[in-house]
Amino acid sequence: MLMGPGGDFQKQLDIAGENRLEIEQALREVPKSQKRGMDWLVTHMPEEDLKLLTGEFLLTNCDLAYEAWNNAPWKEQISEEIFFDCILPYANVNERRDEWRGDFRNKFSKLVAGATTPTQATIILNKNMFDLVDVHYSTKRPKADQSPYESIDAGMASCSGLSILLIDACRSVGVPARFTGTPLWYNESGNHTWIEFWDNGWHYTGGAEPTGDKVDVAWFDGSAAKATKGHPQHAIFAVTWNKEDKHFPLVWLPDVQTYGAVDVTERYAEGQKAVLIPVRVRVTNEEGMRKIRRIVVVNSEGEIIFEGDTKDESADANDHLTFMLPKGETWTFRCKNDVVEQLITSELVLDLKAGNLTERGAAYYASYLWAQHDFEVDENVIKHDGKSMPYWHTTFGDAPFGEKSLWISMHGGGGAPSEVNTKQWENQKKLYTLEEGVYVVPRAPTDTWNLWHQSHIDPMFDQLIKHMIKKEGVDPNKVYIVGYSAGGDGVYQLAPRMADRFAAAGMMAGHPNETSPEGLRNIGFALHVGAEDAAYDRNNIAATWKEILATLKKKDPSGYSHQVVIHVGKGHWMDRQETDALGWMATFTRNPYPKKVVWVQDDVLHNQFYWLGVKEPKARSKIVASIKGQTITIHESDVKTMTVYLNDTMADLDKPIVLQYQDQEITKTKLIRNQKTIHETLRDPKDYYTASFTFNLP
Repeated sequence: MLMGPGGDFQKQLDIAGENRLEIEQALREVPKSQKRGMDWLVTHMPEEDLKLLTGEFLLTNCDLAYEAWNNAPWKEQISEEIFFDCILPYANVNERRDEWRGDFRNKFSKLVAGATTPTQATIILNKNMFDLVDVHYSTKRPKADQSPYESIDAGMASCSGLSILLIDACRSVGVPARFTGTPLWYNESGNHTWIEFWDNGWHYTGGAEPTGDKVDVAWFDGSAAKATKGHPQHAIFAVTWNKEDKHFPLVWLPDVQTYGAVDVTERYAEGQKAVLIPVRVRVTNEEGMRKIRRIVVVNSEGEIIFEGDTKDESADANDHLTFMLPKGETWTFRCKNDVVEQLITSELVLDLKAGNLTERGAAYYASYLWAQHDFEVDENVIKHDGKSMPYWHTTFGDAPFGEKSLWISMHGGGGAPSEVNTKQWENQKKLYTLEEGVYVVPRAPTDTWNLWHQSHIDPMFDQLIKHMIKKEGVDPNKVYIVGYSAGGDGVYQLAPRMADRFAAAGMMAGHPNETSPEGLRNIGFALHVGAEDAAYDRNNIAATWKEILATLKKKDPSGYSHQVVIHVGKGHWMDRQETDALGWMATFTRNPYPKKVVWVQDDVLHNQFYWLGVKEPKARSKIVASIKGQTITIHESDVKTMTVYLNDTMADLDKPIVLQYQDQEITKTKLIRNQKTIHETLRDPKDYYTASFTFNLP
């Protein structure tokens, strides 16, 4: 029976099962000088590895680990205990098991040849190795828990993948290193991973985040200092393969508790004594005269911490409202119509403006207003005006919160019994897959032939989009709509009249009825129909739209991006050839404030389209308008009275705005930013206006 320093390995061999011969080989053939290390490794390695890894893999790993340790100039300060846990392991957590040791030792030993301490070696590696292997940070990496060679093959990695690369590089040259991080920062802004390494004590640095020749300094120091020891989410943990009561929380595999953890939170909180910095605040009018105004000071969590009144000119020139605030923290200072967000690093005097709402004050109010909106949806059912629209959704990829795309996919059917349309809904759930995005399949609220372009659909989709932005982290500029058959009919109708909500639209195997494509100017529009799909004249109408879109594009080259494909030999079912449209559509992002707008009302009427508004909309009416610099031009209009909405992204609202009708200047006016306009126009965090004016055309 094979015996180790702590007894026999029967438990490990039983777990290994059919792989026990490989484990026995490793235990039997390991050199005597490495036996304690192999015994430790077999005793502490994850159970899944006992079933999979070969004896040769374990022997090679053990031999190269001892070689790195024995040849390191700092070997004498590395105890056997630290070597076992932080050099010997062939992996960190659940990443794929790569044979990296020999390759990495060849690659990186020359880099650190002049290093005399683990700190020097780690700094050199962190500065140079990522360029050497051509791996850089990207949220588009294939997955979070990449192995070293998976990251090298992809050329990109997240903080976890970068940390794994740096740790393995350190271990390959005899630097003890371990995987460290928090599953969730104190303010719930996300997770992060970095590395710790041993040099007469534990030190830390961010993978691919070198800070010159320093360690124990990182961009996340402020957040790490607020971690909560013992908290399963907000503590800081370091991975260990030793037996521990705690497990390292894998954000990407929350149910896995395989890897032990040491709570190292106190290390990051130590020495973070608050240094208070005096911050002086004054409020001035347009003439630069100081005014008395109420100031509210808000911390990074949105809590009001301090309040006070500024001084006017009756006070000494150096006498200002003063707050003593911790160095290194970001605070928001606001008065009625202005706001400043400031990272406190040294003494300063902050200037806020009296008078009308400022650009930054408007942005703050919009952000505040959006945060107050509640778009909760019960049981995945959107309700409006007595109608209900259930929806199903799933998420592809792992884009960060706030950067996900949204794909609304409308099913076919219509003019059929409820069970038929529900079956079409189930089919639509499986019809498309994405590289990235939240894929939402609503079930039409009715079973009529026009189930996707009745008047209740527009507000229901608007509510759905807002909910997905708020709760699923969708980027409002990456919203896409697709539909097949009757769902395609819906795209034909909804895309032009709701173009200001979408980045692109994909019409598959539908027909447009009476709608016009002119409203599609500022989005991508894909149209796919089978050449043999003659029902409702779909194929011929598609050919006609192809010509119309080409003509519109020729007359207006900066608009009307389109992809029209009539699939030869295909009928109503295109054998998924239409999926080519999805990749093309994904290249578009919404511009909520386009320079030119073409607005053609449908039979479902809207009061606002991009930055144009009408109080009494009429079916089929048309407005063409553009903005260049400070000048707005109405080129064509069937409407006499309308409203133009503006913000500081579109024009300088501190300067006059000129309004033209064709070649005639109508008026020149100065607009005032106001909360009422923001409140009326806020549709999402990236689509709102801060000023408006209503006028009559001659």
